[in-house]
Amino acid sequence: MNPSTNLTITHADHRKLRDHLFPGDGLEAAAILLCARTPGPRVRLLVKQVLLVPHSACKERRSDYLVWPGSAIEAAIDLAEADGLSLMLTHSHPGGLFGFSRHDDRSDLLTVPSLFQALGGPHGTAIMTPDGAMLARLYRQDLSPIAVESVTVAGDDLTWHWADRKFSPRPMAFTSEATQELGRLSACVIGVSGTGSLVAEQLARLGFGQVILIDFDKIEPRNLNRIVNSTLADAEAQRSKVVAFAEAVTSYRGEGVAVPVNASISTREAVLCASQTDVMFSCVDTLDARQIADLLAASFLIPLFDVGVSIPTRRAQRGSAIADVCGRIDYVHPGGPTLQDRGVYDPASLRAEYLRRTAPDAHREEMQAGYLRGVTEEAPAVIALNMRAASACVMEFIARAYPFRHESNAAYARTQFSLAANEEEFFSVESFPTTTIPQFARGDLEPLLGLPALSAPKSEAIA
Repeated sequence: MNPSTNLTITHADHRKLRDHLFPGDGLEAAAILLCARTPGPRVRLLVKQVLLVPHSACKERRSDYLVWPGSAIEAAIDLAEADGLSLMLTHSHPGGLFGFSRHDDRSDLLTVPSLFQALGGPHGTAIMTPDGAMLARLYRQDLSPIAVESVTVAGDDLTWHWADRKFSPRPMAFTSEATQELGRLSACVIGVSGTGSLVAEQLARLGFGQVILIDFDKIEPRNLNRIVNSTLADAEAQRSKVVAFAEAVTSYRGEGVAVPVNASISTREAVLCASQTDVMFSCVDTLDARQIADLLAASFLIPLFDVGVSIPTRRAQRGSAIADVCGRIDYVHPGGPTLQDRGVYDPASLRAEYLRRTAPDAHREEMQAGYLRGVTEEAPAVIALNMRAASACVMEFIARAYPFRHESNAAYARTQFSLAANEEEFFSVESFPTTTIPQFARGDLEPLLGLPALSAPKSEAIA
């Protein structure tokens, strides 16, 4: 099952940290990680900022010994105080020791109490070895340590450093060892319908320790041609999509793997459940749901795979004809170009979708006036197209977690395919602008995702 404690850092911050901690002189160096947190029950620390301690500011630096300047910790406390961030005091082990030394233990007992006194908790310490592997631990108020079971580095590739050193070196794709590692991870699937049910089926059979299923809808007869594992009895009883699918997963994986969340992703319940996961798959057919997935990925540093299919039509002499049969897979890593940066949605298209849902007459008037440009209509897709897109989406995850491509994964931030033209296009990360995201590593700061509609109920806020 997925680890209860985790530290997540973006690849860009990890590289910045590694470059500073190992300047090439073979001596220890220091940095402080300012971390937000996810809501419970899982303890996930999210690196929001890396504060580098200048080498020259350290009173003493040796290959196995370091004396920190108190001013660096004081500066970190000042930065962390406003948002109640946790501090992770980090230093290098140039000799390669993947563990905490006795000197580290003694040093922590002297410095960590001051962090609790200034900020409350939790706080911790971490070390990095020359290969970039990280080991971290948290402290309780009584200064007893809590091991951080995994450190996630999220970028073009996805890497997990495990405290028990298992899966080091990294497993090879498509092996039983990769399956074993996935058994320690959790995935979230938002939208468990045509494409989403196929994505969830693959994730469950790949071996994920937990698959959280989020969808508010029920199974209907018209769904049966594209929702895998759905039955006529489910449709007649109008069963929840996620409950029915979770039962199917239980039949071949056992209890506790599939977790159904019968709610819209726009609800606080669903957002809280999604925040606990290691990787997220957006298989929705609305732009506002994609926006929530985008904000979730940024706020909780969760790698996001977004998949969509469409069958645009054109006018023909005898009614309509198929213009194309196409799909899109976007991989969004924390700190990289978001779905909004990539033009998947924008304020105009979100408004257009809202009008379609709540005021169809006004929507038609604006369409005639030419105010809504670029609005796409998603046509119901057949299961063969859904399978094509769902497979490409999950393969994209495998390529990130267990790299096997001849090129860098950075070249595949987006994949688009046209079955009508028999073409496939790939777009690199550099193809899209990257804007500053206010929600980056926001964590459990209220309101969740920065959206007032997701504020904690008064009773919860008081508690």
